Amino acid sequence: MNRQVYNPFLPLNEYIPDGEPHVWGDRVYHYGSHDKEGGYTFCMQDYVVYSAPVKDLTSWRCEGITYRASQDPAYPELKYMYAPDVVRGNDGRYYLYYCMGGDYGYGGYTGPISVAVCDTPVGKYEYLGHVHYKDGTVMKKYICFDPAAMNDDGTIRIFYGTQYGYEEEPDFLTNGRLDDEVSMFGRTKEEILGYKDSIMGPIMVVLEDDMLTVKEEPRHIIPYAVKGTSFEEHPFFEGSSMRKVGDKYYFVYSSWQNHELCYAVSDYPDHGFTFGGTIVSNGDVGYKGRSFENKLNMTGTTHGSIECIDGQWYVFYHRLTHKSDYSRQACAEKIYIAADGHIDQVEVTSCGLNNGPLVANGTYPAVIACNLTNGHMPHGSNSIYTIEFPNVTNKGEDRFIAEIEDGTLIGYKYFALGGSSTFGVNVRYETDANKVVYEGPVRVDERCENQEQLKDANDLAENVEGYFDICVTEDGESIGRIDIPVSEDISETEWRWCENKVDFPEGVHAVYLVYHGRIKVQLKDIRFR
Repeated sequence: MNRQVYNPFLPLNEYIPDGEPHVWGDRVYHYGSHDKEGGYTFCMQDYVVYSAPVKDLTSWRCEGITYRASQDPAYPELKYMYAPDVVRGNDGRYYLYYCMGGDYGYGGYTGPISVAVCDTPVGKYEYLGHVHYKDGTVMKKYICFDPAAMNDDGTIRIFYGTQYGYEEEPDFLTNGRLDDEVSMFGRTKEEILGYKDSIMGPIMVVLEDDMLTVKEEPRHIIPYAVKGTSFEEHPFFEGSSMRKVGDKYYFVYSSWQNHELCYAVSDYPDHGFTFGGTIVSNGDVGYKGRSFENKLNMTGTTHGSIECIDGQWYVFYHRLTHKSDYSRQACAEKIYIAADGHIDQVEVTSCGLNNGPLVANGTYPAVIACNLTNGHMPHGSNSIYTIEFPNVTNKGEDRFIAEIEDGTLIGYKYFALGGSSTFGVNVRYETDANKVVYEGPVRVDERCENQEQLKDANDLAENVEGYFDICVTEDGESIGRIDIPVSEDISETEWRWCENKVDFPEGVHAVYLVYHGRIKVQLKDIRFR
Protein backbone atom coordinates (compact mmCIF):
# COMPACT_ATOMS: atom_id res chain seq x y z
CA MET A 1 0.00 0.00 0.00
CA ASN A 2 1.33 3.44 -0.91
CA ARG A 3 2.25 5.75 1.93
CA GLN A 4 -0.69 7.79 3.27
CA VAL A 5 -1.26 10.73 5.61
CA TYR A 6 -4.27 11.45 7.79
CA ASN A 7 -5.47 13.98 10.35
CA PRO A 8 -3.86 14.79 12.68
CA PHE A 9 -0.96 14.77 10.22
CA LEU A 10 1.89 14.87 12.78
CA PRO A 11 2.79 11.99 15.14
CA LEU A 12 -0.07 11.18 17.50
CA ASN A 13 2.02 12.15 20.54
CA GLU A 14 2.60 15.63 19.10
CA TYR A 15 0.45 18.66 19.87
CA ILE A 16 1.28 21.69 17.72
CA PRO A 17 -1.69 24.05 17.34
CA ASP A 18 -1.94 27.58 15.89
CA GLY A 19 -0.37 26.41 12.66
CA GLU A 20 1.41 28.82 10.34
CA PRO A 21 2.60 26.91 7.25
CA HIS A 22 5.18 28.45 4.92
CA VAL A 23 6.79 27.14 1.74
CA TRP A 24 10.45 27.98 1.32
CA GLY A 25 12.36 26.22 -1.41
CA ASP A 26 11.14 22.67 -1.93
CA ARG A 27 9.76 22.17 1.62
CA VAL A 28 6.78 23.33 3.63
CA TYR A 29 7.44 24.28 7.25
CA HIS A 30 4.78 24.09 9.95
CA TYR A 31 5.27 26.58 12.80
CA GLY A 32 2.98 26.73 15.81
CA SER A 33 2.61 26.69 19.56
CA HIS A 34 3.50 23.53 21.44
CA ASP A 35 1.01 21.98 23.84
CA LYS A 36 1.76 19.20 26.28
CA GLU A 37 -0.11 15.91 25.99
CA GLY A 38 -2.68 16.06 28.77
CA GLY A 39 -1.41 19.49 29.83
CA TYR A 40 -3.26 21.83 32.17
CA THR A 41 -2.74 25.10 30.26
CA PHE A 42 -1.78 26.44 26.84
CA CYS A 43 1.61 26.07 25.17
CA MET A 44 3.57 24.33 27.93
CA GLN A 45 6.46 23.19 25.70
CA ASP A 46 9.20 24.81 23.64
CA TYR A 47 8.81 25.42 19.91
CA VAL A 48 9.49 22.56 17.54
CA VAL A 49 9.10 22.65 13.76
CA TYR A 50 8.00 19.95 11.34
CA SER A 51 8.63 20.08 7.62
CA ALA A 52 7.77 18.02 4.54
CA PRO A 53 8.68 18.02 0.84
CA VAL A 54 6.13 20.02 -1.14
CA LYS A 55 5.84 16.99 -3.43
CA ASP A 56 5.18 14.55 -0.59
CA LEU A 57 2.93 15.68 2.26
CA THR A 58 2.93 12.16 3.70
CA SER A 59 6.53 12.58 4.88
CA TRP A 60 6.70 15.03 7.81
CA ARG A 61 10.02 15.33 9.60
CA CYS A 62 10.63 16.75 13.06
CA GLU A 63 13.34 19.40 12.93
CA GLY A 64 13.74 19.38 16.71
CA ILE A 65 13.50 22.16 19.27
CA THR A 66 14.11 25.43 17.47
CA TYR A 67 13.60 27.91 20.32
CA ARG A 68 13.13 27.70 24.10
CA ALA A 69 10.95 29.88 26.32
CA SER A 70 13.91 30.29 28.66
CA GLN A 71 15.67 32.32 25.94
CA ASP A 72 13.18 35.17 26.37
CA PRO A 73 13.98 37.80 29.05
CA ALA A 74 10.41 37.58 30.42
CA TYR A 75 11.05 33.98 31.52
CA PRO A 76 10.28 32.61 34.13
CA GLU A 77 7.80 35.30 35.18
CA LEU A 78 5.99 34.41 31.95
CA LYS A 79 6.75 30.78 31.16
CA TYR A 80 5.02 30.01 27.88
CA MET A 81 5.40 31.11 24.27
CA TYR A 82 2.14 31.57 22.44
CA ALA A 83 1.21 31.38 18.75
CA PRO A 84 4.27 32.36 16.67
CA ASP A 85 5.00 33.09 13.05
CA VAL A 86 8.16 33.16 10.96
CA VAL A 87 9.04 35.38 8.01
CA ARG A 88 12.06 35.61 5.75
CA GLY A 89 13.66 39.03 6.01
CA ASN A 90 15.13 41.04 3.19
CA ASP A 91 18.57 39.90 4.38
CA GLY A 92 17.64 36.25 3.70
CA ARG A 93 17.49 35.29 7.38
CA TYR A 94 14.40 33.97 9.17
CA TYR A 95 12.69 35.90 11.94
CA LEU A 96 10.44 34.39 14.61
CA TYR A 97 7.73 36.62 16.17
CA TYR A 98 5.91 35.58 19.34
CA CYS A 99 4.47 36.77 22.66
CA MET A 100 4.87 35.34 26.15
CA GLY A 101 2.12 34.38 28.60
CA GLY A 102 1.45 32.52 31.82
CA ASP A 103 -1.01 29.92 33.04
CA TYR A 104 -4.40 30.16 31.30
CA GLY A 105 -3.15 33.14 29.32
CA TYR A 106 -2.57 35.43 32.30
CA GLY A 107 -0.08 38.12 31.32
CA GLY A 108 -0.38 37.25 27.64
CA TYR A 109 -2.05 40.55 26.79
CA THR A 110 0.40 42.77 28.66
CA GLY A 111 3.78 42.28 27.02
CA PRO A 112 5.57 43.30 23.83
CA ILE A 113 6.25 41.30 20.67
CA SER A 114 9.49 39.32 20.93
CA VAL A 115 11.75 38.50 18.00
CA ALA A 116 14.31 35.74 17.42
CA VAL A 117 16.46 35.09 14.36
CA CYS A 118 18.09 32.19 12.52
CA ASP A 119 20.00 31.71 9.29
CA THR A 120 17.76 28.79 8.27
CA PRO A 121 14.03 28.06 8.65
CA VAL A 122 14.63 25.35 11.25
CA GLY A 123 17.93 25.99 12.93
CA LYS A 124 18.44 27.18 16.47
CA TYR A 125 16.85 30.60 16.76
CA GLU A 126 18.52 33.22 18.94
CA TYR A 127 16.74 35.96 20.83
CA LEU A 128 17.09 39.28 19.00
CA GLY A 129 14.94 41.76 20.92
CA HIS A 130 11.50 43.35 21.15
CA VAL A 131 9.69 45.30 18.47
CA HIS A 132 10.50 48.91 19.37
CA TYR A 133 10.42 52.51 18.23
CA LYS A 134 13.44 54.33 16.79
CA ASP A 135 14.32 55.78 20.20
CA GLY A 136 14.51 52.24 21.62
CA THR A 137 11.18 52.41 23.48
CA VAL A 138 9.46 49.01 23.40
CA MET A 139 6.35 49.06 21.20
CA LYS A 140 3.25 48.00 23.17
CA LYS A 141 0.59 49.94 21.30
CA TYR A 142 -2.78 48.20 21.22
CA ILE A 143 -2.69 44.56 22.47
CA CYS A 144 0.42 42.66 21.39
CA PHE A 145 -0.93 39.15 20.91
CA ASP A 146 -0.69 36.34 18.32
CA PRO A 147 1.71 38.13 15.94
CA ALA A 148 1.75 37.09 12.28
CA ALA A 149 4.47 38.16 9.89
CA MET A 150 4.55 38.94 6.17
CA ASN A 151 7.23 40.02 3.74
CA ASP A 152 5.09 41.90 1.24
CA ASP A 153 7.47 42.36 -1.69
CA GLY A 154 10.09 43.80 0.64
CA THR A 155 7.77 45.51 3.13
CA ILE A 156 7.77 43.79 6.52
CA ARG A 157 4.30 43.75 8.05
CA ILE A 158 3.33 42.35 11.46
CA PHE A 159 -0.33 41.69 12.25
CA TYR A 160 -1.52 41.19 15.82
CA GLY A 161 -4.25 41.93 18.37
CA THR A 162 -7.28 40.54 20.18
CA GLN A 163 -10.84 41.70 20.47
CA TYR A 164 -13.72 41.37 22.93
CA GLY A 165 -17.05 43.08 22.44
CA TYR A 166 -16.95 45.02 25.69
CA GLU A 167 -16.65 48.49 24.20
CA GLU A 168 -19.73 48.11 22.02
CA GLU A 169 -21.87 47.53 25.11
CA PRO A 170 -23.93 50.70 25.76
CA ASP A 171 -23.06 50.74 29.47
CA PHE A 172 -19.38 49.91 28.96
CA LEU A 173 -18.14 52.67 31.27
CA THR A 174 -20.30 51.57 34.21
CA ASN A 175 -20.84 47.80 33.90
CA GLY A 176 -17.37 46.72 35.07
CA ARG A 177 -15.99 45.83 31.64
CA LEU A 178 -13.50 48.68 31.75
CA ASP A 179 -12.12 47.22 34.97
CA ASP A 180 -11.88 43.84 33.19
CA GLU A 181 -9.78 45.46 30.47
CA VAL A 182 -7.50 47.11 33.04
CA SER A 183 -6.93 43.70 34.61
CA MET A 184 -6.45 41.80 31.34
CA PHE A 185 -4.35 44.32 29.45
CA GLY A 186 -2.25 45.76 32.28
CA ARG A 187 -3.09 49.32 31.23
CA THR A 188 -4.70 52.23 33.09
CA LYS A 189 -8.25 53.33 32.40
CA GLU A 190 -6.90 56.56 30.98
CA GLU A 191 -4.66 54.73 28.53
CA ILE A 192 -7.46 52.40 27.42
CA LEU A 193 -9.90 55.26 26.90
CA GLY A 194 -7.22 57.31 25.13
CA TYR A 195 -7.39 55.22 21.95
CA LYS A 196 -9.33 56.96 19.19
CA ASP A 197 -10.94 53.70 18.04
CA SER A 198 -10.19 50.99 20.61
CA ILE A 199 -7.24 49.32 22.26
CA MET A 200 -8.61 46.09 20.81
CA GLY A 201 -9.01 44.77 17.25
CA PRO A 202 -6.72 43.50 14.46
CA ILE A 203 -3.63 45.69 14.06
CA MET A 204 -0.82 46.07 11.52
CA VAL A 205 2.60 47.60 12.09
CA VAL A 206 5.30 48.05 9.42
CA LEU A 207 8.92 47.39 10.44
CA GLU A 208 12.27 48.53 9.13
CA ASP A 209 14.55 46.01 7.43
CA ASP A 210 16.19 45.31 10.80
CA MET A 211 12.92 43.46 11.62
CA LEU A 212 12.68 45.22 14.99
CA THR A 213 12.17 48.95 14.51
CA VAL A 214 8.75 50.45 13.87
CA LYS A 215 8.70 52.15 10.46
CA GLU A 216 4.99 53.01 10.30
CA GLU A 217 2.76 53.55 13.33
CA PRO A 218 0.47 50.59 14.24
CA ARG A 219 -3.13 50.92 13.06
CA HIS A 220 -6.38 48.96 12.81
CA ILE A 221 -6.91 47.05 9.59
CA ILE A 222 -10.61 46.53 10.44
CA PRO A 223 -12.60 48.98 12.57
CA TYR A 224 -13.26 47.77 16.09
CA ALA A 225 -17.01 48.47 15.95
CA VAL A 226 -18.59 45.63 13.94
CA LYS A 227 -22.31 46.31 14.34
CA GLY A 228 -23.80 47.05 10.96
CA THR A 229 -20.75 45.77 9.08
CA SER A 230 -20.08 42.54 7.17
CA PHE A 231 -18.20 41.28 10.27
CA GLU A 232 -21.16 41.52 12.67
CA GLU A 233 -21.90 37.76 12.75
CA HIS A 234 -18.23 36.69 12.73
CA PRO A 235 -16.14 39.38 14.47
CA PHE A 236 -12.39 39.11 14.85
CA PHE A 237 -11.26 37.52 18.12
CA GLU A 238 -7.59 36.54 17.71
CA GLY A 239 -5.18 34.55 15.57
CA SER A 240 -4.26 37.08 12.87
CA SER A 241 -2.71 35.67 9.70
CA MET A 242 -2.23 37.31 6.31
CA ARG A 243 -1.68 35.81 2.87
CA LYS A 244 -1.53 37.38 -0.57
CA VAL A 245 -3.45 35.62 -3.33
CA GLY A 246 -2.74 37.27 -6.65
CA ASP A 247 -3.16 40.97 -5.95
CA LYS A 248 -5.63 40.45 -3.07
CA TYR A 249 -4.89 40.31 0.65
CA TYR A 250 -6.58 37.49 2.59
CA PHE A 251 -6.85 38.09 6.32
CA VAL A 252 -7.42 34.78 8.16
CA TYR A 253 -8.55 34.93 11.78
CA SER A 254 -10.33 33.16 14.62
CA SER A 255 -13.78 34.63 15.25
CA TRP A 256 -15.74 35.20 18.45
CA GLN A 257 -17.44 31.87 17.74
CA ASN A 258 -14.14 30.39 18.94
CA HIS A 259 -14.36 27.27 16.76
CA GLU A 260 -13.96 28.65 13.23
CA LEU A 261 -11.35 30.19 10.97
CA CYS A 262 -12.77 33.04 8.90
CA TYR A 263 -11.33 35.21 6.17
CA ALA A 264 -11.67 38.74 4.86
CA VAL A 265 -10.43 40.17 1.55
CA SER A 266 -9.07 43.57 0.50
CA ASP A 267 -7.02 45.21 -2.21
CA TYR A 268 -4.88 46.66 0.58
CA PRO A 269 -3.03 45.19 3.57
CA ASP A 270 -4.21 47.79 6.08
CA HIS A 271 -7.82 48.73 5.22
CA GLY A 272 -10.78 48.01 2.98
CA PHE A 273 -11.44 44.45 4.20
CA THR A 274 -14.83 42.84 3.70
CA PHE A 275 -15.90 39.61 5.34
CA GLY A 276 -15.51 36.61 3.06
CA GLY A 277 -16.82 33.64 5.05
CA THR A 278 -15.86 30.71 7.24
CA ILE A 279 -13.11 28.43 5.94
CA VAL A 280 -13.34 25.64 8.52
CA SER A 281 -14.93 24.92 11.92
CA ASN A 282 -13.48 22.24 14.20
CA GLY A 283 -17.07 21.14 14.89
CA ASP A 284 -18.27 21.50 11.28
CA VAL A 285 -20.60 24.23 12.55
CA GLY A 286 -22.02 26.09 9.57
CA TYR A 287 -20.97 23.44 7.07
CA LYS A 288 -24.06 22.74 4.95
CA GLY A 289 -26.09 24.64 7.52
CA ARG A 290 -25.09 22.60 10.58
CA SER A 291 -26.10 24.31 13.83
CA PHE A 292 -23.90 24.85 16.84
CA GLU A 293 -26.18 22.57 18.87
CA ASN A 294 -25.49 19.73 16.42
CA LYS A 295 -21.72 20.17 16.30
CA LEU A 296 -19.81 17.00 15.43
CA ASN A 297 -16.98 17.39 17.94
CA MET A 298 -16.12 19.16 21.14
CA THR A 299 -15.46 22.66 19.85
CA GLY A 300 -13.07 25.27 21.15
CA THR A 301 -10.16 27.53 20.39
CA THR A 302 -8.84 27.46 16.85
CA HIS A 303 -6.08 29.30 15.00
CA GLY A 304 -4.37 28.67 11.69
CA SER A 305 -3.86 29.87 8.16
CA ILE A 306 -3.89 28.97 4.48
CA GLU A 307 -0.98 28.10 2.22
CA CYS A 308 -0.47 27.10 -1.41
CA ILE A 309 1.64 23.95 -1.60
CA ASP A 310 2.67 22.67 -5.02
CA GLY A 311 -0.28 24.43 -6.64
CA GLN A 312 -2.94 23.30 -4.14
CA TRP A 313 -4.34 25.55 -1.39
CA TYR A 314 -4.81 24.13 2.10
CA VAL A 315 -6.19 25.41 5.38
CA PHE A 316 -4.29 24.46 8.54
CA TYR A 317 -6.20 24.40 11.83
CA HIS A 318 -6.31 22.33 15.02
CA ARG A 319 -8.61 20.00 16.90
CA LEU A 320 -9.11 19.51 20.65
CA THR A 321 -8.28 16.39 22.67
CA HIS A 322 -8.21 15.37 26.35
CA LYS A 323 -11.51 17.22 27.05
CA SER A 324 -9.64 20.53 27.11
CA ASP A 325 -8.26 23.44 25.10
CA TYR A 326 -4.73 22.55 26.18
CA SER A 327 -3.86 19.49 24.06
CA ARG A 328 -4.51 20.58 20.49
CA GLN A 329 -3.37 18.77 17.35
CA ALA A 330 -2.58 20.06 13.87
CA CYS A 331 -4.94 19.18 11.02
CA ALA A 332 -5.28 20.39 7.43
CA GLU A 333 -7.79 20.26 4.56
CA LYS A 334 -7.73 21.09 0.88
CA ILE A 335 -9.51 24.34 0.02
CA TYR A 336 -10.40 25.91 -3.30
CA ILE A 337 -10.30 29.62 -4.10
CA ALA A 338 -12.87 30.39 -6.78
CA ALA A 339 -12.31 32.73 -9.70
CA ASP A 340 -14.22 35.43 -7.82
CA GLY A 341 -11.97 34.95 -4.77
CA HIS A 342 -14.52 33.12 -2.61
CA ILE A 343 -13.55 30.16 -0.41
CA ASP A 344 -16.32 27.70 0.41
CA GLN A 345 -16.29 26.26 3.93
CA VAL A 346 -14.75 22.78 3.99
CA GLU A 347 -15.62 19.94 6.32
CA VAL A 348 -13.14 18.38 8.72
CA THR A 349 -11.96 15.00 7.48
CA SER A 350 -9.69 12.13 8.41
CA CYS A 351 -7.88 12.14 5.05
CA GLY A 352 -6.80 15.80 5.17
CA LEU A 353 -3.49 16.17 3.33
CA ASN A 354 -3.80 12.75 1.72
CA ASN A 355 -4.07 12.77 -2.05
CA GLY A 356 -7.59 11.38 -2.00
CA PRO A 357 -9.49 9.05 0.34
CA LEU A 358 -7.76 6.56 2.61
CA VAL A 359 -7.46 2.97 1.42
CA ALA A 360 -9.88 0.57 3.10
CA ASN A 361 -7.16 -1.94 3.88
CA GLY A 362 -5.07 -2.43 7.00
CA THR A 363 -5.15 -0.91 10.48
CA TYR A 364 -5.74 2.73 11.39
CA PRO A 365 -5.55 4.48 14.78
CA ALA A 366 -9.06 5.13 16.05
CA VAL A 367 -8.09 8.67 17.06
CA ILE A 368 -8.02 9.81 13.42
CA ALA A 369 -11.81 10.09 13.73
CA CYS A 370 -12.87 13.46 12.35
CA ASN A 371 -16.28 13.33 14.03
CA LEU A 372 -16.81 12.31 17.65
CA THR A 373 -20.10 13.14 19.33
CA ASN A 374 -22.66 11.83 21.79
CA GLY A 375 -25.18 14.34 20.48
CA HIS A 376 -24.49 16.98 23.13
CA MET A 377 -20.79 17.74 23.02
CA PRO A 378 -19.54 20.72 25.04
CA HIS A 379 -17.74 23.81 23.85
CA GLY A 380 -14.38 24.52 25.42
CA SER A 381 -12.86 27.91 26.07
CA ASN A 382 -9.64 27.99 28.08
CA SER A 383 -10.93 25.05 30.14
CA ILE A 384 -10.65 21.41 31.14
CA TYR A 385 -13.85 19.44 31.55
CA THR A 386 -14.17 16.78 34.24
CA ILE A 387 -17.60 15.47 33.21
CA GLU A 388 -17.61 12.35 31.06
CA PHE A 389 -18.09 12.48 27.30
CA PRO A 390 -16.34 10.80 24.34
CA ASN A 391 -12.82 12.15 23.87
CA VAL A 392 -9.40 11.49 22.37
CA THR A 393 -6.93 10.83 25.17
CA ASN A 394 -3.95 8.72 26.20
CA LYS A 395 -2.75 6.42 28.97
CA GLY A 396 1.00 6.07 28.68
CA GLU A 397 1.84 5.29 25.07
CA ASP A 398 -1.69 4.13 24.26
CA ARG A 399 -3.75 6.76 22.45
CA PHE A 400 -7.43 6.03 22.05
CA ILE A 401 -11.00 7.26 22.23
CA ALA A 402 -12.37 6.97 25.78
CA GLU A 403 -15.73 7.36 27.51
CA ILE A 404 -17.62 6.09 24.47
CA GLU A 405 -21.19 5.95 25.72
CA ASP A 406 -24.50 4.77 24.32
CA GLY A 407 -25.36 6.68 21.16
CA THR A 408 -21.82 7.90 20.46
CA LEU A 409 -21.07 8.49 16.78
CA ILE A 410 -17.46 8.08 15.60
CA GLY A 411 -16.87 9.18 12.01
CA TYR A 412 -14.06 8.67 9.51
CA LYS A 413 -14.10 10.62 6.22
CA TYR A 414 -13.25 9.25 3.74
CA PHE A 415 -12.34 5.72 2.68
CA ALA A 416 -12.17 4.19 -0.79
CA LEU A 417 -14.35 1.17 -0.08
CA GLY A 418 -14.26 -1.93 -2.23
CA GLY A 419 -17.36 -3.84 -1.22
CA SER A 420 -17.68 -6.64 1.33
CA SER A 421 -14.86 -6.68 3.88
CA THR A 422 -13.99 -7.99 7.32
CA PHE A 423 -14.04 -4.96 9.58
CA GLY A 424 -12.74 -4.93 13.14
CA VAL A 425 -12.35 -2.73 16.19
CA ASN A 426 -9.61 -2.96 18.82
CA VAL A 427 -11.62 -2.25 21.93
CA ARG A 428 -12.05 -2.76 25.66
CA TYR A 429 -14.69 -1.96 28.22
CA GLU A 430 -13.90 1.04 30.38
CA THR A 431 -13.24 0.07 34.00
CA ASP A 432 -11.63 1.57 37.06
CA ALA A 433 -8.42 -0.21 36.03
CA ASN A 434 -8.07 1.51 32.64
CA LYS A 435 -10.08 4.72 33.02
CA VAL A 436 -8.15 7.93 32.30
CA VAL A 437 -8.33 10.13 35.39
CA TYR A 438 -7.10 13.71 35.09
CA GLU A 439 -5.23 14.76 38.23
CA GLY A 440 -4.04 18.27 37.36
CA PRO A 441 -5.51 21.71 38.04
CA VAL A 442 -9.09 22.17 36.81
CA ARG A 443 -10.28 25.39 35.22
CA VAL A 444 -13.66 26.04 33.58
CA ASP A 445 -14.04 29.38 31.80
CA GLU A 446 -17.19 31.39 32.38
CA ARG A 447 -17.91 31.15 28.63
CA CYS A 448 -18.27 27.36 28.80
CA GLU A 449 -21.53 25.52 29.14
CA ASN A 450 -22.67 24.50 32.59
CA GLN A 451 -21.25 21.03 33.11
CA GLU A 452 -24.31 19.96 35.09
CA GLN A 453 -26.51 20.54 32.04
CA LEU A 454 -24.71 17.87 30.02
CA LYS A 455 -26.57 14.65 30.72
CA ASP A 456 -25.14 11.13 30.81
CA ALA A 457 -26.60 9.31 27.82
CA ASN A 458 -25.69 5.92 29.30
CA ASP A 459 -28.55 6.29 31.74
CA LEU A 460 -30.82 5.63 28.75
CA ALA A 461 -29.10 2.47 27.50
CA GLU A 462 -31.03 -0.79 27.76
CA ASN A 463 -28.48 -3.38 26.66
CA VAL A 464 -25.56 -4.32 28.91
CA GLU A 465 -23.19 -5.85 26.36
CA GLY A 466 -22.07 -3.31 23.80
CA TYR A 467 -21.94 -3.33 20.04
CA PHE A 468 -21.10 -0.98 17.16
CA ASP A 469 -23.43 -0.39 14.25
CA ILE A 470 -21.50 0.34 11.06
CA CYS A 471 -22.93 2.99 8.73
CA VAL A 472 -21.75 5.02 5.75
CA THR A 473 -23.96 8.05 6.40
CA GLU A 474 -24.26 10.06 9.59
CA ASP A 475 -27.88 9.10 10.28
CA GLY A 476 -28.25 6.20 7.86
CA GLU A 477 -29.18 2.56 8.33
CA SER A 478 -26.71 0.08 9.73
CA ILE A 479 -24.93 -2.06 7.15
CA GLY A 480 -23.17 -4.22 9.73
CA ARG A 481 -22.70 -4.87 13.43
CA ILE A 482 -19.75 -5.75 15.64
CA ASP A 483 -20.57 -7.23 19.04
CA ILE A 484 -18.29 -6.68 22.04
CA PRO A 485 -18.80 -9.65 24.36
CA VAL A 486 -18.27 -9.33 28.08
CA SER A 487 -15.82 -12.04 29.10
CA GLU A 488 -14.41 -12.86 32.54
CA ASP A 489 -11.32 -14.27 30.81
CA ILE A 490 -10.32 -10.88 29.44
CA SER A 491 -8.16 -8.68 31.63
CA GLU A 492 -9.68 -5.32 32.51
CA THR A 493 -6.78 -3.55 30.78
CA GLU A 494 -6.33 -5.81 27.73
CA TRP A 495 -7.27 -4.63 24.25
CA ARG A 496 -9.02 -7.17 22.02
CA TRP A 497 -10.12 -7.32 18.42
CA CYS A 498 -13.78 -7.84 17.62
CA GLU A 499 -14.76 -8.09 13.98
CA ASN A 500 -17.42 -9.11 11.51
CA LYS A 501 -18.12 -9.21 7.80
CA VAL A 502 -19.55 -5.91 6.57
CA ASP A 503 -21.13 -5.32 3.16
CA PHE A 504 -19.60 -1.95 2.39
CA PRO A 505 -20.70 -0.20 -0.80
CA GLU A 506 -18.07 0.39 -3.43
CA GLY A 507 -16.71 3.88 -3.90
CA VAL A 508 -15.66 6.77 -1.68
CA HIS A 509 -17.71 6.89 1.53
CA ALA A 510 -17.53 7.88 5.16
CA VAL A 511 -17.42 5.11 7.76
CA TYR A 512 -19.36 5.70 10.97
CA LEU A 513 -19.37 3.62 14.14
CA VAL A 514 -22.41 4.08 16.39
CA TYR A 515 -22.04 2.56 19.85
CA HIS A 516 -24.86 0.95 21.84
CA GLY A 517 -24.37 -0.30 25.36
CA ARG A 518 -24.77 0.47 29.03
CA ILE A 519 -21.06 0.04 29.80
CA LYS A 520 -18.70 2.61 28.30
CA VAL A 521 -15.94 1.39 26.00
CA GLN A 522 -12.58 2.57 24.71
CA LEU A 523 -11.47 2.25 21.08
CA LYS A 524 -7.82 2.07 20.01
CA ASP A 525 -7.80 0.94 16.36
CA ILE A 526 -10.02 0.07 13.43
CA ARG A 527 -9.11 -2.48 10.75
CA PHE A 528 -10.12 -3.50 7.24
CA ARG A 529 -9.03 -6.89 5.91
